[in-house]
Amino acid sequence: MGSVQNQKLENGFSGTIKPMDPEEFRRQGHMVIDFIADYYKNVEKYPVRSQVEPGYLRKRLPEAAPSDPEPIEEILLDVQKDIVPGITHWQSPNYYAYFPSSGSIAGFLGEMLSTGFNIVGFNWMSSPAATELESIVMDWMGKMLDLPSDFLFSGGGGGVLQGTTCEAILCTVVGARDQVLKKIGRENINKLVVYGSDQTHSALQKAAQIAGINPNNFRAVATTKTTEFGLTAEAFRATVESDIEAGLVPLFLCATIGTTSSTAVDTLGPLCEVAKEFGIWVHVDAAYAGSACICPEYRHFLNGVENADSFSFNAHKWFLTTLDCCCLWVKDPSALIKALSTYPEYLRNKASETKQVVDYKDWQITLSRRFRSLKLWLVLRSYGVSNLRKFLRSHIKMAKNFEGLIGMDKRFEVVVPRNFATVCFRISPIEIGAILPQHHTVSKEEAANNFNAKLLESINESGKIYMTHAVIGGEYVMRFAVGASLTENRHVILAWKVVQEHANALFTMS
Repeated sequence: MGSVQNQKLENGFSGTIKPMDPEEFRRQGHMVIDFIADYYKNVEKYPVRSQVEPGYLRKRLPEAAPSDPEPIEEILLDVQKDIVPGITHWQSPNYYAYFPSSGSIAGFLGEMLSTGFNIVGFNWMSSPAATELESIVMDWMGKMLDLPSDFLFSGGGGGVLQGTTCEAILCTVVGARDQVLKKIGRENINKLVVYGSDQTHSALQKAAQIAGINPNNFRAVATTKTTEFGLTAEAFRATVESDIEAGLVPLFLCATIGTTSSTAVDTLGPLCEVAKEFGIWVHVDAAYAGSACICPEYRHFLNGVENADSFSFNAHKWFLTTLDCCCLWVKDPSALIKALSTYPEYLRNKASETKQVVDYKDWQITLSRRFRSLKLWLVLRSYGVSNLRKFLRSHIKMAKNFEGLIGMDKRFEVVVPRNFATVCFRISPIEIGAILPQHHTVSKEEAANNFNAKLLESINESGKIYMTHAVIGGEYVMRFAVGASLTENRHVILAWKVVQEHANALFTMS
């Protein structure tokens, strides 16, 4: 945003840009707000999944940056013409893929304030309000989730806003690693073992790699359909005991509340008991489902968290707070600080040396950090806990309605129980078997997987709705994740009609 002085100066040089001219910002800012408002007004009209081909944008844009300034009016026209076609519209009411990335007026405006202040809040001194608001908001959120008091600042623990779950898990793995290596010696890092289930997000494996854990010491413990793909204490114990017998050192367990594939829930209480017996750090990843746990009727999914060491969920997924905003709580902040702290001379100050302030640079990977708490604070204040609960419950009710529609069509089946607002379903192998050639060479399951994959691609190519898939226990399923801020029940009903239409067409062709 910069107005340019076109007049020539006496020495023959042109004037410089004014990148922070308040009135020019006001003018251009109103235009951008209007553009975004119109986008949301019309977002339902766009194909949900982008329909462009790889490399489309390079064909449309110049090969080099412009030498002279271009007006915002022209730039916004190009955004509409060139950028919007290449966007997959996560905020569309017909978006049901992956997990939601919900937005809200409060989230957008909070982001705008955060960006407008543009502080670099690495320590308390760099902007006291940023640090103190974050500490307060994290205690607010912890109380909303009914976390044990020892996760809160008021109880000796504390919370921090990370960018994503990947960062949260990495920080806790590093904290756990250094605690154990201090006891057994850094030369024994190759003995450390990290555990999750075969449903745990790949962020855990990535964190283990970055933290220097031997790739051979990463355990994805098998889950089964009989336990609804949740990790059991028995399977975890057996794996841990086998590693101990082999001379290895169990380090870290990531238990999940709401797995990515099917929103399965690990048996948190019993898992923590096993971990405690062997001195294993337990991190609870509730990236998606943690939001729902502010509702009393879903809080039971967190039972056992009192024996965990850390807990995280993404406010940017299903909590109306724009990306990025991952809430992480730890019982022992010193574990993070000892592993992640640096204190060069140029950051030394009286406030830090009094030990009376939080320096969040020591709770995260990077030094620089954004004023994320401002947007979460706006969301909490603008909507209030009661309305946030209603919002979450409305999505769960819509998912339940979709599940009911599936049950009315004998060709389809729900593959795993629905815990929250995500439904995993498919056309059943029995139905596929009925249309297989008499002398077919593939099993009904394999044929069902292929058929459902074709069905999903056909649906997504239409642009009317967008879903993604998972393979759970060898079964290919379509995932219908309700969570976009604009989704209403009428959109869910429309989505089901789209699924049926494409299924009918595929059956007709077969």
